[in-house]
Amino acid sequence: MKSYPARISSSDSQDTSATRAPASRRWFLAAAGALGAAGLTSCSRQSASADRYLYVNSWGGVWEKSARQHIFDPFTRDTGIEIRTVSPISFAKLASQVRTGTYEFDVTTLGDGEILRANQADLIDPIQRSGIETKRLWPGAVFMNGVAFDCFSTVIAYRTDKFPQRGPQSWQEFWDVKRFPGARSLQRYAARILPIALLADGVPKEKLYPLDIDRAFQSLNRIKPYVRVWWTAGNQSQEILRDGEVDLIGIWQGRVFQIIDQGVPVAMTWNQAEIDHGYWVVAKGTPRAQNAWRFIESCCRPERQAAFAKDALSSPTNPGAFKYIDAASAAHMPTAPDNYPKTFQQDVEHFGGDLEAATQRFEEWVTT
Repeated sequence: MKSYPARISSSDSQDTSATRAPASRRWFLAAAGALGAAGLTSCSRQSASADRYLYVNSWGGVWEKSARQHIFDPFTRDTGIEIRTVSPISFAKLASQVRTGTYEFDVTTLGDGEILRANQADLIDPIQRSGIETKRLWPGAVFMNGVAFDCFSTVIAYRTDKFPQRGPQSWQEFWDVKRFPGARSLQRYAARILPIALLADGVPKEKLYPLDIDRAFQSLNRIKPYVRVWWTAGNQSQEILRDGEVDLIGIWQGRVFQIIDQGVPVAMTWNQAEIDHGYWVVAKGTPRAQNAWRFIESCCRPERQAAFAKDALSSPTNPGAFKYIDAASAAHMPTAPDNYPKTFQQDVEHFGGDLEAATQRFEEWVTT
């Protein structure tokens, strides 16, 4: 079985999840039941009302429906603590809560870039206060006080009626407008697009980070005239590919498999797919912190991650989850053993400069 890369540990009790050692692939060495039946701490210091409810920031829609069935309700059955949701996910609300001490939610999920910002701003509860035995988790489970829950990837997809023989199989080929002519689309999201631009310029994936930001923009300059749409929402990316507005696109894997299943003439490749993570975090200062960490610990159970990933078109982070996932479903997941070696992961901790500054530069570049 292939293994995920271990991440460099920042303490004796955790593996920081975004410091990805390029040459190491040890993720899948963890046993399927690594978490096991870990003991969940009591919450004796919290008020009675704090013991009864937990407020979770949610994406809503299909994500929340799947989370309710496979994550929230099982936790309630185990503990008697009711999960109430607040939508949508909002970094600004997280920051406001910590400043004001008024909490709309106790737990939220952050991506690779957002968790870096949250730690820098001291907005989330330290993992050391959680009571979770992090050594019992799989390598790479913990990063910057967040616990990896699920992930997705940006993949290359193309219309097979436009390219009946073969579409682009790498980002270099995606950039090759002579060999693969047609309208293109990429996400308007700097942290994801800058690494892709370097791959298109010939940088090997194991040498991407730290990013050469100037070189990435030079590469983007070459493809910019052929990008018809800089998409900003998952539904939008599906629609423009489904309707034939674009012929080639960088798109989330769950979105492309949805339209393939609908019979749209589209294909994709796992080669150079870019993986992003979703991390559960606890809002710093919430009075329900102990129950929040209990909830996060329950999310680590491999059977729960497996059920959620299958239903929500995402991919689990606990390698043990694949014992509960059939081969057909695993084929749609970037962290599946057969797909993972072809992918690469974001490394925001070694981004290659200030992420905020690079994002601002990218936004100005897109609009000029």
